Amino acid sequence: MTSPSQPYYESDRAIGEYLLFHFGSPMEQCSFDQGPVQALNYPERCVSQCLDTNRLRNSARALDLGCAVGRSTFELARHCQEVVGIDFSHQFIQCARQLQQSGSLNYRYVMEGDLTQEAIAQVDSEIDRHRVTFHQGDAMNVDRNLGSFDVVLMANLIDRLNNPKQCLQSLRELVLPGGQLIITSPYTWLDDYTPRDRWLGGFQQAGQPVTTLQGLKNHLEADFQLLQTLDLPFLIREHARKYQWSVAQASCWLRR
Repeated sequence: MTSPSQPYYESDRAIGEYLLFHFGSPMEQCSFDQGPVQALNYPERCVSQCLDTNRLRNSARALDLGCAVGRSTFELARHCQEVVGIDFSHQFIQCARQLQQSGSLNYRYVMEGDLTQEAIAQVDSEIDRHRVTFHQGDAMNVDRNLGSFDVVLMANLIDRLNNPKQCLQSLRELVLPGGQLIITSPYTWLDDYTPRDRWLGGFQQAGQPVTTLQGLKNHLEADFQLLQTLDLPFLIREHARKYQWSVAQASCWLRR
């Protein structure tokens, strides 16, 4: 559980939820026949449905910004020679590093109240884990020594940043010309994470509604071309009988 002084993304509960979200089997993620099975395996689909592999060079480098416990980072390694995963949570990065080193990790997820279930997170054996490295870091201040990338993925990150515009401004340097930028988010803007005057969308301006996609266009179109948008449902299991079903919008961009 999260203590009053402990951020949620550093808590044992969050670790269990996210390892299950990233690596759980369909039955572990949702055991009900009525469940939305099309919303499972979201971290994998952020890569398989959004990345244009035909645009990648043989020595492509990728950055998974806000990688959590790393499933999308490993999926990018199917297509890229080098992949860097960055997350602000020390605990998430510790889990991701253990998965990179050993290929598996034991964990527990909540069933009901204090009851938990043991599980094992496993990286697909077909993935070359040596291509992947993980770093704890701030998406708004990425270490420039990491260089530039052919692919930058930002999955469910933009609406959890204190200053999303600062992050977007750095992308011109992070993404190589001809490279791909993938941003996915349900656009859940909350003052707890982002001050209202820094939201990219979800507000009225001059009497007109401003959507987050419009905000992204305003900040990116000088350097990026919008290729497509997709609806990506996802399901986060809180316990055996409670789930968060959401639909992220994926916007896929090409660096000019």
